[in-house]
Amino acid sequence: MTDHVPAMTSYRPYLLRALAEWIADNDMTPHLLVDATQPGVQVPASTVKEGKVVLNIAQRAVQGLHIDNHSVSFSARFGGVSFPVMVPMSAVVAIYSRETGQGMALPEDTAHTADPQEPSDQETSAEDSGNPYVLVSDNSGDGDDDTPSPPTPSTGKRPHLRVVK
Repeated sequence: MTDHVPAMTSYRPYLLRALAEWIADNDMTPHLLVDATQPGVQVPASTVKEGKVVLNIAQRAVQGLHIDNHSVSFSARFGGVSFPVMVPMSAVVAIYSRETGQGMALPEDTAHTADPQEPSDQETSAEDSGNPYVLVSDNSGDGDDDTPSPPTPSTGKRPHLRVVK
């Protein structure tokens, strides 16, 4: 008998949809931090700063928001001009609430298969497991400016996740 573990689809789009819904359900404004240097990113060039762009994806700010397993797409106004936006899922770096800075930096996609020869460890930090979750909490900005800044992790002990089997 073989111990073949089937490949699974990426969990990044599921996390993104869930966090966007959570932020909206709390009457906050969801923002995406996007790596604009990734292939396939379609945003106005004037919005890109240092290779990154922050996009407000609140229902009141965009039209036709669609988050599928491959990309985030919508239409939004930039400087009064409507522009179609398309962001491949791999280019989404983080999602957070503009008001509180709470959200998550999305983990890199890794192989979704387990190696049966790999020893199992009951407690593994997020970095050791290949899932570099970064829990983002308090944003030090006051939130009054028009250009939101990405959240910064609070100082102190870095949070980690444990694998529970």
